[in-house]
Amino acid sequence: MLRLLLAAVLLCPLLLQAAPRVVDWLDLLPEEDYQAMLDMPEISHDWGEEIPGDFTSNLRADDRDLPEVMYSTRVVEAMHGQQVQLGGYPVPLETDERGRYISFFLVPYAGACIHVPPPPPNQIVLVDYPAGFAIEDIYQPLWLTGQLQIDQTSNELADASYRMRADQVRLYQGE
Repeated sequence: MLRLLLAAVLLCPLLLQAAPRVVDWLDLLPEEDYQAMLDMPEISHDWGEEIPGDFTSNLRADDRDLPEVMYSTRVVEAMHGQQVQLGGYPVPLETDERGRYISFFLVPYAGACIHVPPPPPNQIVLVDYPAGFAIEDIYQPLWLTGQLQIDQTSNELADASYRMRADQVRLYQGE
């Protein structure tokens, strides 16, 4: 009986840690940005034509005349280090030798920067997934599980305020 109790005590923290917190994109917005998004006027969706199969769309809105909140890098500090599950759409960046994506941005809506303005940096997550994932359709949402970090990252395509080393990437099935 003592062994069973000891095993339960040792396993409980692991079981509690194993369940990721399901977060919404709005959870990544600090209160002032959330309110600014609510107060923002409607933005035109006429951002150009999509090139079929082009996964390298630029997520930068540097040359656009958008409200300030659309460039925000402000973050929710409490999200740092959280084990989370987040759904979103991929913007592929880097592949492994088998053609699977090991690095990509995750954004809250499909077609970011094609027909709509790109999300602000605090709504872009740079994802590292060493196991690799075949991304065949950027319009197919994904579920990611992993540890979320606050990490201001910039490359030629975008600025991101969050980063995740994903433990699991799978297609979203309407869960």
